[in-house]
This record gives sequence, structure tokens and C-alpha cells, in this order.
Amino acid sequence: MRFETWNEEQLPNFSIDNDTKGALEVLQWAYSTYGDECIYACSFGVEGILLIDLISKVKPNAKIVFLETGLHFKETYECIDRVQAKYPFLQIEKKLPSLTLDEQANIHGAELWKREPNQCCQIRKIIPLQEALKDAPAWISGLRREQSSSRQKTNFLNLDNKFKSIKVCPLIHWTWKEVWRYVYYQNLPYNPLHDVGYPSIGCEVCTLPASNSSDSRSGRWSGTSKTECGLHD
Repeated sequence: MRFETWNEEQLPNFSIDNDTKGALEVLQWAYSTYGDECIYACSFGVEGILLIDLISKVKPNAKIVFLETGLHFKETYECIDRVQAKYPFLQIEKKLPSLTLDEQANIHGAELWKREPNQCCQIRKIIPLQEALKDAPAWISGLRREQSSSRQKTNFLNLDNKFKSIKVCPLIHWTWKEVWRYVYYQNLPYNPLHDVGYPSIGCEVCTLPASNSSDSRSGRWSGTSKTECGLHD
């Protein structure tokens, strides 16, 4: 099924009464349906590590896109290196925006993320992902319903009008504890910032430790009303 032929009545049903709460079944369907055209957009947070491990069981040479804003924590880059070493067949692309940080500063002023974070995300994340998904009928995301109120209605398969694609979300029924239980039991590499109060990790300039233990995204764009980069609006 593609964006142009989306029909909710024809969507497959996935059981969640299994060890991966439907995730592995959803991934098997996605790759059997879209093959190499299916792209996983990964931020390399802990959910991403779990998904990569599951994807490796279905599609060892899967295409993974990391939005390289040029502003990530060094721990994030180090985590990507460890993941690539563990899964050598994965095709990890670091997708750059059209503007370097210096070019962005010359056009829009220094530290745009402080004054206009939405515009900064548009330049460094949204447009690059639009470019990466230009010919992709489907993309995979690690969204979980538990993460925020705006994500509670996310389904396994979603019509993504922003990117004109089908957004596949295998982890919607997983809890934070279940994600970590899997990562620990499988001894998977993960970003050490998770161990020091960062449940959600984005760009270094816009991410602080969570200020609210019940809100995993409370450390993102602290001091503003912004809670999403715009990829999942």
C-alpha cells in the first residue's frame, strides 16, 4: 500500500500478543511490502537501538537515515559508530542539510535555534528528511504512544501527509521499561546520556536532562512551548 492508494479498510491487522508486541510482525510486513524502498529515520536514542536490532533480524542491510544537523552530542556520534560496528551490513546515511552551520548563521543570524527553533528544525531536519524520503513509499519511526499526548493515537501504519508516505511505527505499544528491558537483556549498545537524565536526546544545543520524570520530552527545547521538531506533527 502506498500514499496514493491508502485505504484504511485494507490495512493488515497485527497481533500484539507476542514477545515484540507486534513490532517484528510489522517490520516483516513493511520490508516484504516495500523492500529496499523502506527507510528507517533513526535518531539513535534507545528506542532506535531496539528497532535496529529487530530490523537486523528482518533486513540486515536496511537503509537507515540519521539527520546530521551538525549539532548532536559527541555521545550520539560515538553511539552510531558502535551500532555500525555491531551491524556492519546496515546502510547508515548521515543526511546533511543544504546549509552548513556557518552558512545558516550568515543568512539567518547566529544561534538560530535560540531565536527561531522551528525554523532551525525546518532547515536542519525537516527539509533533509523530505529529501531523503522523496522516492520512499514508506518510512519507519520509533514513536511510542506512551511518549506524549500527541502520540497516543499513533497506529502501526499511518498516512503521513507531510512526507507523502506511509509512516510505519512498530513500537507503539511498548513501554519505557519494556524498551530498556530488551536493550539490557540483549546487551545492546546505547547512548550513555540516557544514564544521566536524558530520556530523549536531540541536538546538544536544544536538549537538557528531563525536568519532569513523567514526561520524557521535558528536556527538549526547555523554556519554550516547543515539544516536537516537526517531523511528527
